[in-house]
Amino acid sequence: MTVLQISQATPDSSKVGIAARLDWLTQSQLVTQIVAVLLVLVLAYVADKLTRRILLITVGRIVRRTATQWDDMMLRHRVFERLAHLAPALAVYYGILLVPALAPEFIELLQHLALAVVVLILALTIGALLSAANDIYSTSAIADGRPIKGYVQVIKIVLYLFAAVVGISAIIGQNPLYMLSGIGAMTAVLLIVFRDTILSFVASLQIASYDMMRVGDWIEMPKFGADGDVVDIGLHTIKVQNWDKTIVAIPTHRFLSDSFKNWRSMPESGGRRIKRAIHIDMNSIRFLSDADLDRFAKFVLLKDYIEQKRKELDSYNAEHVGDSPAVTNARSLTNIGTFRAYVVQYLRQHPKVHDDMTLMVRQLDPTPNGVPLQVYAFSNDVNWVPYEGIQSDIFDHIMAIVPDFGLRLFQQPSGRDFETALTRRQPSPDS
Repeated sequence: MTVLQISQATPDSSKVGIAARLDWLTQSQLVTQIVAVLLVLVLAYVADKLTRRILLITVGRIVRRTATQWDDMMLRHRVFERLAHLAPALAVYYGILLVPALAPEFIELLQHLALAVVVLILALTIGALLSAANDIYSTSAIADGRPIKGYVQVIKIVLYLFAAVVGISAIIGQNPLYMLSGIGAMTAVLLIVFRDTILSFVASLQIASYDMMRVGDWIEMPKFGADGDVVDIGLHTIKVQNWDKTIVAIPTHRFLSDSFKNWRSMPESGGRRIKRAIHIDMNSIRFLSDADLDRFAKFVLLKDYIEQKRKELDSYNAEHVGDSPAVTNARSLTNIGTFRAYVVQYLRQHPKVHDDMTLMVRQLDPTPNGVPLQVYAFSNDVNWVPYEGIQSDIFDHIMAIVPDFGLRLFQQPSGRDFETALTRRQPSPDS
């Protein structure tokens, strides 16, 4: 029994030894594969560092030596830096084939992932190249305030969607056409998701084709609190810098559904409108006497006007009135009419008032605040600060000379007016 047991135990112990050896070999191969995969990853990391260092340093030196600007734009948007990331992806794609005894499924999975990364890097590189092209176009003379940023953003969206489809197809190992056919069934969902993008793209096309707006234009859009210069025209938003230096971002498609005012034609015309009125107290309006006419005839700006009007009135009165003693039958000049003639001549002689544009001083409908006398003219300086100075100087003179024509400016009574009126009505101590 002892010999038999020993003989039966021998094959069992040999099987155990073989199984132990196979288990050790399996573990050894697994360790080897893990080490090999780690080495491939280290190789990819080293390739990334070396490629970026060599490529960026070399390209940077070349860019700094050239006088052109397009290469500076590409360097600023990191086109070359993103392109350098292809090295580690390609190192993984080809290096994984050198790992011994790796399962074909695992090799295929890693290669698919590396291929998806290659697609992603290429998409980001092309996107950066498009951004650089937009900057190059913006600095060129052909831009003329017509940005292409909206179109570039649309191309980027299409590019990234295409890259996403190709990347997912690479990971799952399917033809991209199958993915695209699936997207066709999701058209309705995509239209809802990208509704604002589609509307903004259509709006960008119309804004560019009809030249409705350019970067640098002064626009007003009270609904969104916008009153300032356009600083950026994008696909989804148009940014306006208000005069208080705040930024308003308005959806691009709202410029088609809502109204706005563009002041671009004003500086292009060379004149900026002055439209402001003063209010004349109606109780101060009267006819002028001969003494008044003699006094106004000494005004340089009124000399020819008074002379012409005197001849005209004398001729009319001699023909229609004759020796009638009734003054109401005769035509006479008024102080407000003479004052209007004076302001017109003053504006025509002013060096900052545009000669070739509308110029008039008109009387508007009487109001409880008096008779509005409106100046309607154009300054020949369209810049904001000089324009306000010109307008203020004109009305400083007009308001200061109103009393010389026997007229009074109307304003709501203040506390000082009531105090003066009460003082006048109080009897003096001597009375």
